[in-house]
Amino acid sequence: MISNAYFKNFLGHTPSWYKWTIILFLICNPILYLTVGPVITGWVVVLEFIFTLAMALKCYPLLPGGLIALQSVFIGLTSTKTIYHEIENAFEVILLLIFMVAGIYFLKNMLLFIFTKIVLNIRSKVFLSLLFCFISAILSAFLDALTVIAVIISISVGFYGIYHRVASGKKPHHDHDHTNDQEVEELNRDDLRSFRSFLRSLLMHAAIGTALGGVCTIVGEPQNLLIASKAGWNFTEFLLRMSPITIPVLIMGLITCGLLEITGWFGYGEKLPANVKNILKDFDDKETKNRTDKDRAEMVIQAVTFLWLVIALSLHLASVGLIGLSVIVIATSFRGINEEHRIGKAFEEALPFTALLTVFFVIVAVIEEQSLFAPVISYALSLQGNTQVLAFYGANGLLSMISDNVFVATIYIKEIHNAFLEAQITRESFDSLAVAINVGTNIPSVATPNGQAAFLFLLTSSVAPVIRLSYGRMVYMALPYTIILSITGFLSIMHFLQPGTEYLKEIGMINVISP
Repeated sequence: MISNAYFKNFLGHTPSWYKWTIILFLICNPILYLTVGPVITGWVVVLEFIFTLAMALKCYPLLPGGLIALQSVFIGLTSTKTIYHEIENAFEVILLLIFMVAGIYFLKNMLLFIFTKIVLNIRSKVFLSLLFCFISAILSAFLDALTVIAVIISISVGFYGIYHRVASGKKPHHDHDHTNDQEVEELNRDDLRSFRSFLRSLLMHAAIGTALGGVCTIVGEPQNLLIASKAGWNFTEFLLRMSPITIPVLIMGLITCGLLEITGWFGYGEKLPANVKNILKDFDDKETKNRTDKDRAEMVIQAVTFLWLVIALSLHLASVGLIGLSVIVIATSFRGINEEHRIGKAFEEALPFTALLTVFFVIVAVIEEQSLFAPVISYALSLQGNTQVLAFYGANGLLSMISDNVFVATIYIKEIHNAFLEAQITRESFDSLAVAINVGTNIPSVATPNGQAAFLFLLTSSVAPVIRLSYGRMVYMALPYTIILSITGFLSIMHFLQPGTEYLKEIGMINVISP
């Protein structure tokens, strides 16, 4: 039957129950809009989109999420003008995804070489995990969380591909699809499961590390720069204002990392299987032995390009996306890569996620146009003193778990800036609230992939399905971090925020001009 053929084509090989669920969403939304109004329908649409993210391993969220977003425009929950405004505000992030992730693709051989040496020479999984978490935090504080996670994903895909090819009985130079387990020999299946668990834990530690570092500096996350510009803080002042909260959070994050590896709770603790380590070592030995002068020259070019990347990002010579474009130009020009199809392959990882993120901004536009967060903001502003600061921290954290942390921070910092200009709050209150907003949007948002672009990118990357990293598993593995880091942030704000501010005033590190 023709109708059956249409149903089969709808969302491809997705399970039938999932297809019917999406169809039900699309039928119910207009009915809800006409009966209960746009606000409740808006919340329903947000939850539906989260559902598509949670089911990312069943169907790439761009398709069902895109249909829900498209319908949201048609039924009047948002407008194309608002959507364009949201995309325009996030243009730097979009450029970053298009060019920086592609740029990392051309550096993967050098990165794989370095991290292979690290993984093979560090025997302690606890120390290795701490190293991944700490390095990710440091890099994210001065570079960019998405860039850092793109590097870690590239390395993980490289490791997985090496072992999966050998476990399937193929030679390193053979063509191989590492997403297909059918050719994996039975004797290697247990090692493959353990290796997946090993990679999952390292990736999650690294992802958490990007949040720990990203909250600390003005360049760590996009919303940090926005908050600093509204407050009139420079790099040093931002770092010092945040330090009474961010330093305890970083310390507790690293302690949590070590404890999870020692105890093996929440899916952590898996060590690198001996057989996998031997295969990686053999691969590394053969690569070293067979490396030609041309290969060494390419490796040097990649190392120089990576050094340029670090310097350019650290000194903020241009927007991150444009620096990524320069990486592509340099890394290809001096490595003999001049065919369009070879360059085009680098964009395969980033462009689907860029499209998904753009669809996500449609949902953000629904939230803004229907003022879904307005009651929470109004309640938080009605409070006084330290209770108000803690309420802002909690509200920002909670909403960032549902929505995008950049969007949440943008709304809140605008609200308190207007409140300050209208003399509803003092300068001291404004400064304290700005700190609470920054920490609230960066730390509790690790709870779900919704909150941070780096987490969402990891969930929808090519490595997630092969290592069985689903939405639910990410939430589960992030849970101990979420609880411990959120509580640490709460206690630090309650006990250290005001004393820290007074101390900084005494030593003359804080300006007292209007934001």
